Amino acid sequence: MSAVVSVLARLAVCLLFSPFLLGVIAKTKAFFAGKKGPPLLQPYYDILKLLQKGSVYSVTTTWIFRAAPLISFASVLVSSFLIPFGGLKAPVQFWGDGLLFAYLFGLARFFTILAALDTGSSFEGMGASREAVFSCLSEVVLFLNFAALAILSKSFSLSQMIGESWGSSWRASGPSLILVLASYFMILLVENSRIPIDDPVTHLELTMIHEVMVLDHSGPDFAFILHAGAIKLFVLGSFLVTILIPFQSHNRMIDAAVFLAGMTGLAVAIGIVESAMARLRLNRVPSFITGSFVLALFGLIIALARVS
Repeated sequence: MSAVVSVLARLAVCLLFSPFLLGVIAKTKAFFAGKKGPPLLQPYYDILKLLQKGSVYSVTTTWIFRAAPLISFASVLVSSFLIPFGGLKAPVQFWGDGLLFAYLFGLARFFTILAALDTGSSFEGMGASREAVFSCLSEVVLFLNFAALAILSKSFSLSQMIGESWGSSWRASGPSLILVLASYFMILLVENSRIPIDDPVTHLELTMIHEVMVLDHSGPDFAFILHAGAIKLFVLGSFLVTILIPFQSHNRMIDAAVFLAGMTGLAVAIGIVESAMARLRLNRVPSFITGSFVLALFGLIIALARVS
């Protein structure tokens, strides 16, 4: 019975708290711009409003266009069952589950790209091409980070890689962890199409990456896409926060409160980054990902040196 309650609690946190992160980011950016900004709950209003509307489909599209939002939403939601956070253990854990974790996001991206191509629009095809290229580069960095954490934890299961308290390991593994977390934060920005990689509020043809792929979606389909993006940010962010704040107590409520506070802090940090940096030109994005690759590589080398 406790396992069922844990799963339901995990679903509730992922579904209900994830849009709040988008509201915090928007509010932080507005604060640094000297504006009032939208309400913190604006992402919830947007999702609910879209769910009440109807969807419009082009005669060019096929079943792929209609199925892609649901598949993307289900994929990122299932990925949350592979990692522990907020005092909740991962319901699904096995050796090598990091591969499944990464490729669940790959599955969501694959169908999003297919849906963009299914419209027959060269405009959306352009965004799909950019998304595919940058994701191929970031995937390598993600696995390098996983490799470093696997070496430090002596396990290739996410529950062991980030589930155990890193408090006693920060002194011995601090340099490697700092490099890995810095690299992972950069990849988090890439995977979620945040500044300086992409601007989620822009509609400029020359700079759009993710947003251009979902322009033809409407109504509930677009609501699923927005919510899936929020859950993806939450899941990837929880991976970082769980390592960065290795707090564990015997009270699940306290653990959950500390975790949610850490996630809110991460959203504020993303908002600060987006306020302090301008969007990179497209030809500079590979250099940004290369920088994260170098950090991850040095983190892996230091981890190997520590265990040898």
